[in-house]
Amino acid sequence: MSMIRSWVDSANDPEGDFPLNNLALGVFDPGDGPRCGVAIGDRIVDAAALEANGLLDLGPRLCDRPCWNALMAAGPKAWDAFRARMTALLREGAPEQARVAPHLHPMGSATLHLPFTVAEFTDFYAGRHHATNVGTMFRGAENALPANWLHIPIGYNGRASSVVVSGTPVRRPWGQVKAPDDSAPRFAPSARFDFELELGAIVGQPSTGPVSVAQAQDMIFGYVLLNDWSARDIQAWEYQPLGPFQSKATATTISPWIVMRAALDPFRAAPPDREVPLLPHLSDAGRDFHDITLAVTLTPEHGTPETIARTNTRELYYSPAQQLAHHTTSGCPMRVGDLIGSGTISGPTPDSRGSMLELSWGGQTPIDLNGAPRAFLENGDTVTLSGAAIGEGYRIGFGPCGGTILPARQNPYAP
Repeated sequence: MSMIRSWVDSANDPEGDFPLNNLALGVFDPGDGPRCGVAIGDRIVDAAALEANGLLDLGPRLCDRPCWNALMAAGPKAWDAFRARMTALLREGAPEQARVAPHLHPMGSATLHLPFTVAEFTDFYAGRHHATNVGTMFRGAENALPANWLHIPIGYNGRASSVVVSGTPVRRPWGQVKAPDDSAPRFAPSARFDFELELGAIVGQPSTGPVSVAQAQDMIFGYVLLNDWSARDIQAWEYQPLGPFQSKATATTISPWIVMRAALDPFRAAPPDREVPLLPHLSDAGRDFHDITLAVTLTPEHGTPETIARTNTRELYYSPAQQLAHHTTSGCPMRVGDLIGSGTISGPTPDSRGSMLELSWGGQTPIDLNGAPRAFLENGDTVTLSGAAIGEGYRIGFGPCGGTILPARQNPYAP
């Protein structure tokens, strides 16, 4: 597929994130209140206004509240109809151009909000290189992967209340930490705060029982970039025997734009080679992976931005559809607006590792950042994730997914 040309000139930039092929969904505030909007080039078209003026008539109102959950709940036929109508309105030569143009707003001056109401959040551990790297650090290369890892997607239930939109500052957390030579744990700010480069899948249709991988794929509405901020020192002390808890509860940052599943269909990719066959309920259903390039940029408070990692979503071992299908095997109901994190996406080389834990190998081999050694994140650092699927003369981007680290609060339990 090649670029679909738009009468919005900036949407025809081959280096832009938001061509007409994308039609990413967000919630923006141009100055008089948040509403649903669609990214097109360097503009946002007010979908709520289009609907109110009869230009976007899909039956029941789907854009009249500041979140995209209503469109999700309307189902795949409505998703397709929405994309078809928006494409017709914004395509080069569209007869409605004069009526749509007044509802365009500059993206650069708009405030962006969470694009959907998050029902629940589950984070997985589906990147093999990340799991191997972390396992090697803590258990040695011969025991890097747990015995179950090649059979099921491992995950944990996180906190929907901690999901924030890109640009929201993240405060360094307090927690119980314990150094290897300490006789007792202590309560302190995390000294090994970290990011995790992930892809988030948004559930657009509910389930009431187990679903197949193919059914799970059809339930996915779209995708966001996701940073699962992690306090590694708190995690090291708390994770046995039930896994991460407070170390992951500080914040989860997502990109402000939802890239709908249909926009990424041209970039679907085959699964990885399987050295251990998956059980039938998790078997690969086809090209359920995606070819999306990813990068992490770290900007110190008084320094210059540096790209410290590059990788690709093809490095995942379990697809979002497999993660979602596995989540339902117990009969666990899924809800419209559930968010599924992929887990850290790392590649096979040192410069493709998706966390500071891996990039610095647990602090043993710090990276060079602006000429200084760096093992973990410091106050004032800004971490920005970026990603795009690269097509023929165009790209499908997510926009930036960033957050700046604020110092820990004063001890909340001090007398």
